Amino acid sequence: MTTQITGIPGIDVPDGRGRTGLDQAGRDLAGNPRVRVRAVELLSCSWYVLLKTTFDYRHADGHWSVEHRESYDRGNGATMLLFDPDRRTVLLTRQFRYPVYVNGHPDGMLLETPGGLLDTDDAETAVRREVEEETGFTIGSIEHVFDVFMSPGSVTECVHFYAAPYQADSRRAVRAGVAEEGEDIEVVELPFDRALAMIRSGEIADAKTIMLLQWAALEGPFRSA
Repeated sequence: MTTQITGIPGIDVPDGRGRTGLDQAGRDLAGNPRVRVRAVELLSCSWYVLLKTTFDYRHADGHWSVEHRESYDRGNGATMLLFDPDRRTVLLTRQFRYPVYVNGHPDGMLLETPGGLLDTDDAETAVRREVEEETGFTIGSIEHVFDVFMSPGSVTECVHFYAAPYQADSRRAVRAGVAEEGEDIEVVELPFDRALAMIRSGEIADAKTIMLLQWAALEGPFRSA
């Protein structure tokens, strides 16, 4: 006899990732008196969470309006710039990113700083894990650079940015990644000046990578004296 599951996944029964109560997100917000959440509709929880929220908003002139927003919750993330200050190099990764491929990138093979989602870890633990998985490097002390909401109009994600030195002789492989997760990652070492030039040429088009490279030039390990 087959037992039928009654209820809505992600709301009153666990979804594929064991989550419930996803339609409660934002209902307890009280930090902004100009915003009153009316309703939250769960549109998708296949892997990440897509919500449609209806709220009242009081404008600067005092009048209220009813607004509707869709927000995509993929969790928060962390990324790290690996640099060698003596050799003036940086370590990046190259991997296929379908969303950029379908949106006009020539081949979808994006050069990026390593990183990933926090999952259940704190930001520093997560970024260490992701860097080791994606590059094969185990790093020592790290520096927190800044935290950024990358696409605040529709995506909830906050990315925590870090930087750390690496030693070239500890490099274990030119390809890395977690095979079980479908990752096929090339490890790419570049002269720092070449990496900056690749921003201007469009060869580096990933936002987090551009931000960390420019930080390194303006305030970080490669700033002018």
